[in-house]
Amino acid sequence: MSIEVKVPTLGESVSEATVGQWLKKPGEAVALDEPIVSLETDKVAVEVPSPVAGVLGQILVAEGETVTVGALLGTVEDSVAAAGNAQVAPREEKAVPPASDTIAPAAAPAAAPAPAPAADDAAAAALSPAVRRAVLEHGIDPSTVKGTGKDGRLTKEDVLAAAQAKAASPAPVATAAAVPAAVATPGRNEERVKMTRLRQTIAKRLKSAQENAALLTTFNDVDMSAVMAAREKYKDVFDKKHGVKLGFMSFFAKASCLALKDIPAVNAQIQGDEIVYHDYVDISVAVSAPNGLVVPVVRDADKLSFAGIEKAIGDFGKKAREGSLTMEDMKGGTFTISNGGVFGGLMSTPIINPPQSAVLGLHRIEDRPVVRNGEIVIRPMMYIALSYDHRIIDGREAVTALKTIKEAIEDPTRLLIDL
Repeated sequence: MSIEVKVPTLGESVSEATVGQWLKKPGEAVALDEPIVSLETDKVAVEVPSPVAGVLGQILVAEGETVTVGALLGTVEDSVAAAGNAQVAPREEKAVPPASDTIAPAAAPAAAPAPAPAADDAAAAALSPAVRRAVLEHGIDPSTVKGTGKDGRLTKEDVLAAAQAKAASPAPVATAAAVPAAVATPGRNEERVKMTRLRQTIAKRLKSAQENAALLTTFNDVDMSAVMAAREKYKDVFDKKHGVKLGFMSFFAKASCLALKDIPAVNAQIQGDEIVYHDYVDISVAVSAPNGLVVPVVRDADKLSFAGIEKAIGDFGKKAREGSLTMEDMKGGTFTISNGGVFGGLMSTPIINPPQSAVLGLHRIEDRPVVRNGEIVIRPMMYIALSYDHRIIDGREAVTALKTIKEAIEDPTRLLIDL
């Protein structure tokens, strides 16, 4: 019996998507709820699971085509019904795929036509969508890689490590019988690749921010000595108690909350001819994902502890790498923090994330000579930047907010006594 696979509900105000990749081929066995096709929307990638256990039948929409909510993508042949057993009721498509790299879907049924050997089926079923994509992209045979995940299962990091080892190994020496390779001639080659829907949306939003907002950036530098000393002193105890590493982002998030409470305009938005002020702080954290930059939201950051912020950011980073962020993860946000320092950036002028009015840019930490008490000393310094919409935030407010963040980082005690 053929079960239809349709485009699920994609989220508020999202009515269409692009077919990114078919994760299964016609005739391949699929388990119940196993992702079979990925869709790219304006905000996130969505994987559509199989409604039943069986075999992928027809593929009705090719990769790269645009589809709307409810459109027919393909069919799955229900192997249980075909074998004369009780039919499995179709399950509603879910827009949120499994987030773990180590959870194995149910094994494919033996009645599937043209099955691979049982051992190969079990190994393929144990691969999560993120691992399966990495295997295909790097041309790695998963059976040759030792898994480090739970119960020895393969993780994305295992595949990437195998790919690096493969690239580093010397190329095999050609035998006498081999056909000599053609001599490559130097040239000026070009490759034309269609932009993903997510990248198109990023481009439009950033350009819109430049056109509609009066952007201005103010800079300062921060002595990171106190935060680095506190982190070094308490990182082991913090990790043992909370199960998460103590990073710099939680310090800057709490310092930002302090500044936004003191300068409400930096946490406000323009809507029509009105300014909307928020008595809460939802911080969008810029995270690098395979398909581009995404900004999941840490909600009520002003009420969260350091551990709560670190856990939220860590979870978002993992989901971004796996491509499992949801619409709800990125909805809203009143202020953004972007850390270009992890890539080695010394200084930048970040662009605001509309409809927000300000974004804090962090950069790399490096030892620089500074003057303290009339003496030149070496300190770990970081440049920080605040880009803001000058239509509602005056220069005095922006400079004051950035100065408040600087002072809180240089003297973290201020975060405890709300100064």
